[in-house]
Amino acid sequence: MSTQRYREAGVDLVSGQEAKERVLKAVSTARSSLAVGDLGAFGGLVRVPDVQDPLLVMSTDGVGTKVLVSVAADRHDTVGQDLVNHSVNDILVHGAKPIAFLDYIATASIDPTIIASVVEGVATACRAHDMTLAGGETAEMPDLYHPGHYDLAGTIIGIVPAKDAIGTDRVQSGDVLVGLASDGLHTNGYTLARKIVFDKLKLAVDSHVAELGETVGDALLRIHRSYASIVLPLAPEIHSMAHITGGGIPGNVVRALPSGLGAVIDTGTWQTPPLFEFLQASGDVSRDEMFDVFNMGVGLIAILPSSSANQMISSAREAGVDAWSVGFVTEGEGVRLD
Repeated sequence: MSTQRYREAGVDLVSGQEAKERVLKAVSTARSSLAVGDLGAFGGLVRVPDVQDPLLVMSTDGVGTKVLVSVAADRHDTVGQDLVNHSVNDILVHGAKPIAFLDYIATASIDPTIIASVVEGVATACRAHDMTLAGGETAEMPDLYHPGHYDLAGTIIGIVPAKDAIGTDRVQSGDVLVGLASDGLHTNGYTLARKIVFDKLKLAVDSHVAELGETVGDALLRIHRSYASIVLPLAPEIHSMAHITGGGIPGNVVRALPSGLGAVIDTGTWQTPPLFEFLQASGDVSRDEMFDVFNMGVGLIAILPSSSANQMISSAREAGVDAWSVGFVTEGEGVRLD
């Protein structure tokens, strides 16, 4: 392979080929019974499950500046799992079961070990959901990215029978909001969190924080939790859902409500995890801004009839995820935090 001039320009095809071989090995471990065709083809082939009147539910997202924490900690497999779990939750709120995933990694220069670690994380999460990792792309762009940095994004495809699709049309006044516990920051608010921890406090990823009982890296790299195993069996009972990502609880719950209905959330119904209290105190961040930026310990909110709320809470706790009745739907507009 003659690549001297391209390598001098900043793109190393040899490293790219090595990364491709390692990635294909990881991808081969994440192929469900729906997968068709050879690995490494120009496109990924996946059969559509035998579903009556199927709707495809698709979403594209990334993990934002959480990758900068991964780079600082030299720990790269967790962000791959973050990416998949975040995407699963985004289509889960529509009642969809994930069937296929594709990832995209863009970087200044390809490090086969880092790329393989990221994709191994993606494959791990895909296997956990019996979902095919159908393919992806790794782009080497030295003129666009800083050395040692990379960006990570992905596209997920899910499926749901049209009659079972979850939207806002089922929501009624008096419905109960059940919150499912997050596991850390998940994948939003990292720009503010990094400014507080690294710029203001001058901490390093291996700094131990007494208030947290762990290092900064461990606290910030906790994997974004997937709620699929809890939610999918109860989907027929659920009226609507909000995945608590950018915009926090008020900014996402409002998306799960129809026109004419609002919600009241009692923030005293759960204990805010120490990480959020630490960030608020250290960064001198107002309560309102904390709830607008971070999930504050609640990763997903399901809206259900009051008769089904306890079942959701019990199912979550049996799965090892804490859950609480955090509020209710009311006449009017908007989300009020009490």
